[in-house]
Amino acid sequence: MQKKSRLEDIKLIKISPQGHKNAMEADITIMERAAIAAGNVIMKYYREGEQVTNGAELQNKGVNNPLTKADLEADTLLNKMLLEARPDYGWLSEETTDNPTRMEKKRVWVVDPIDGTKEFIIGLPQFAVSIGLIEDGKPIAACVHNPASKETFLAGLGSGSTLNRQAITTSTRSKLTGSTCLASRSETKRGDWDCFKSEFAITTMGSIAYKLALVAAGHYDISFTLTPKNEWDFCAGALLVTEAGGKVTHKDGAECRYNKKNPLVRSLLASNGTLHPSLLQRLKDIPYGPDRHGPTCTLKEENK
Repeated sequence: MQKKSRLEDIKLIKISPQGHKNAMEADITIMERAAIAAGNVIMKYYREGEQVTNGAELQNKGVNNPLTKADLEADTLLNKMLLEARPDYGWLSEETTDNPTRMEKKRVWVVDPIDGTKEFIIGLPQFAVSIGLIEDGKPIAACVHNPASKETFLAGLGSGSTLNRQAITTSTRSKLTGSTCLASRSETKRGDWDCFKSEFAITTMGSIAYKLALVAAGHYDISFTLTPKNEWDFCAGALLVTEAGGKVTHKDGAECRYNKKNPLVRSLLASNGTLHPSLLQRLKDIPYGPDRHGPTCTLKEENK
């Protein structure tokens, strides 16, 4: 049997919403197929426990911000597949020069072809393809695909979250102290989490999108960062959490908004929902990112 070309595979995902329960399910199917195809590209370069070879590592975009051939190839494929399937949608991706016309679009793809590039490079299976779909500033569909672990997380607004098409929900823990918590590898290494070691059962993890997906699946209770992140890092993962019964906000408790002119945010907190008020209170007086040092992690007493 003759093997289909990639272009034929792309055409297969040009699905009419009339063939599905609704347009959202069609979009979720498109995202899922695109993410898996991108994951196949990425896995050509990946070897668990080994440094990436085959000339995949190209350069650093900034301090601790590597770029690989796999990032670029996956981004090109995702751009082609998603925009050919939905040419009227906007596009925001970590690896594509930003086009301000996305601000004029009702719906926008928000993409990170490899969230967790540093982990990918060193052969650690803590990276993911992240695709979010935004409508009027809010996420309506999401896909986070870890090709190394063969986990595909999906969510649609109002229809719940799934892992490999099986329904998932967040954990049921109600006490913050002792909660299982996913923390950034780099933040932990520089000491940002030292003040929380006695309070939480901390596990370090690379990709933000994958961390959020694991919170959505109930494998961990909370995850948070007080250092700057971009929309493509957490857009898809945030919807996974909320649709699984959890809560995602910024440190001040504000809801996340997307497709902003500047996609950078200062913080992100995710929980099973029940723990969120306690988590917000615990972090209320913790300073943001670069201003955060060990001694300042002590909370001030609330005014009586």
